[in-house]
Amino acid sequence: MRFMSFFAGGRARFGVASETGVVDLTDRLAPEFASLDDVARANAWSRAASAADGAGADFPFEEVSFLPPLARPGKIFCIGVNYGKRNEEYGQVAAPSKYPNVFMRTPESLVGHGQAIIRPHVSEQLDYEGEIVLVIGKPGRYIERAGAASHIAGLTIANEGTLRDWMTHGRFNITQGKNFDRSGSIGPWIDTRPLAAGETLRVRTWVNDDLRQDDTTANMIWPFDFLISYLSQFASLAPGDIILTGTPTGAGARFDPPRWLQPGDRLRIAVSGVGVLENVVEDESPSRV
Repeated sequence: MRFMSFFAGGRARFGVASETGVVDLTDRLAPEFASLDDVARANAWSRAASAADGAGADFPFEEVSFLPPLARPGKIFCIGVNYGKRNEEYGQVAAPSKYPNVFMRTPESLVGHGQAIIRPHVSEQLDYEGEIVLVIGKPGRYIERAGAASHIAGLTIANEGTLRDWMTHGRFNITQGKNFDRSGSIGPWIDTRPLAAGETLRVRTWVNDDLRQDDTTANMIWPFDFLISYLSQFASLAPGDIILTGTPTGAGARFDPPRWLQPGDRLRIAVSGVGVLENVVEDESPSRV
């Protein structure tokens, strides 16, 4: 099923995306679960799915505003340089490192499907990175790769938006450039369909009608099971944690000259079998400057 958080009827709600609209679970699961975050933390996806079985849509899609599926993920892990040929994009010809590049994001840096991504007034170098996101269901520490897939509750999509010039403010970190408020996006929902063994997913990113990124998980340097196992060596993974698994080649910074996102640009990221995440770029409001 495809679980989503949304705003409708004057309040934040959560439910299931159907063919005809949204099945609202807010009252159906109250008071046990007040949000999709509560469902995720309890790893209660089957319970939520049962509540939606046989129910008709309560809201057509045009009457709802999408929110990030999880408002407050427990931990937001991000993986850098995780597709073949990404090292070459950075001008590196050596073999990739033995371990993945890991950094963190804040919930405030991500907006939902259909919401505006904000280019801040302090930088014009807003870039895009289309990514597959793992949502953790079963908790664990020191997870073996052989059983890592059983810890995935579902998948969603992210634009791991980046302010490239701010990534170089510190000598050994990129945190600043990765955490501007509303610089990235996530959604539109969490798809809890189980992944088939060896299943390959395709990731594509368009800016307006220009296809910029196109690759598959077969080209990942560190696949999903490795990432889950590796991260669990230093941090206990908990239900509701999310992992942004890296972006393919083709980000705006890698063109000559670079192709930064501009106000009015429409960004679209598609992941096969999961869905499509769309956002428009806006400049920061003068009232916030």
